[in-house]
Amino acid sequence: MNLGKLFVVATPIGNLQDMTFRAIETLRQCPLIACEDRRVSLNLLRHFSIDATLIPYHNHNERMQTEYLLQKIDEGNSVALICDAGTPTISDPGFHLVRSCKQRGITVIPIPGACASTVALSASGLPANRFLFVGFPGHKMSERRKLLEKYASFEGTLLCYESCHRVEKFLTDIAHVYGPDRTVSLCKELTKIHETILTAPISDLLLRLQTLSLRGEFVVLIAEQDYRL
Repeated sequence: MNLGKLFVVATPIGNLQDMTFRAIETLRQCPLIACEDRRVSLNLLRHFSIDATLIPYHNHNERMQTEYLLQKIDEGNSVALICDAGTPTISDPGFHLVRSCKQRGITVIPIPGACASTVALSASGLPANRFLFVGFPGHKMSERRKLLEKYASFEGTLLCYESCHRVEKFLTDIAHVYGPDRTVSLCKELTKIHETILTAPISDLLLRLQTLSLRGEFVVLIAEQDYRL
């Protein structure tokens, strides 16, 4: 029987006041915290006066560190899994660890909190009764446009993450595949000082982009065909 548990802990996506009381208490009780970037997580722990051992856990060492963390859990240690911002495993590391825990019968306990996709959806003005999260659309134009073509007939809201380096290209791809009148919501720097949420036809957003700072992280939501605010 495994005495240790895995806690999947959501952290703020910008505003530290979004950290939940339960998340703080969980991190205080776990001697080991698997984190994406030790420097980022150390700032978070210091802010909330949390003392724990940080174990680097990211895309480049995920499989190797999974075995190490499983061993620690088997020894009776509870482990908390966090990422730099938001909920682990949602386009962030953690899937291999959670899956391995499930396979071994180890208890996995979610500690909910901020998630950029649902934060954006809630304030976008686009329908939230049916949506599809597709993560990052791809580095190449061909990958992005293939993704858009694949879900062209989806009856609901498409939800994507995009980097500041490719967001203008992705919006251009949306206009090319879906036409200039498709309603899109562009969300950047959510919960932060320069939070911006713009919902309009894609042709209007491309014009607004010329005067908008492209720094930060973006969430792009695409309404189904013929939807208008």
